[in-house]
Amino acid sequence: MRKLSLLSNLGLIAWVVAWHAYLSPHPHLNAWAVTIGWTIPLLLPLPGIIKGKAFTHAWANFILMFYFLHALTILYVDEGERWMAAAELVFITAAFACNIVFARWMGQSQGLKLPRLSQVEKEERQRFEGRDDAS
Repeated sequence: MRKLSLLSNLGLIAWVVAWHAYLSPHPHLNAWAVTIGWTIPLLLPLPGIIKGKAFTHAWANFILMFYFLHALTILYVDEGERWMAAAELVFITAAFACNIVFARWMGQSQGLKLPRLSQVEKEERQRFEGRDDAS
C-alpha cells in the first residue's frame, strides 16, 4: 500500500505539472508560476511519504482535500477541462485511499489506536462522578 500511495502522489504531482504547464496553461498568467504554485503544496509531504512515515501519510490528506475541491469545481464549472479534472480526481482518490490505509496499518502495527468513544465517555463519567462525591 505504501508503494501505491507513493505512486499516486507522484502521479498527481506529474499530472498537475503537465496540466498547468503544457496541456492547459493559464492564458493571462505565467504558466510556470502557476505550475509552481500548484505543485509546492504537493511537495511538502513528499519526503515523509518517501520515507514511509505514517503520520505524514495521514496529514498529507489535508493537502489533498484542496486539490479534491479544485477537481470537483472544474468538473462542475469548466466544460473544456473536465477530462483533466477527472484525471486529477482519480489520482487524488487513489492517493487519499492509499494514504489512509497505509497510515492505519502502520498505526495498528505499532499498537497506536484510539480508544472507543464509549470507553472514553465511561472513563470521564467515572472521573467526574468521583469528584462530585468528594465535594
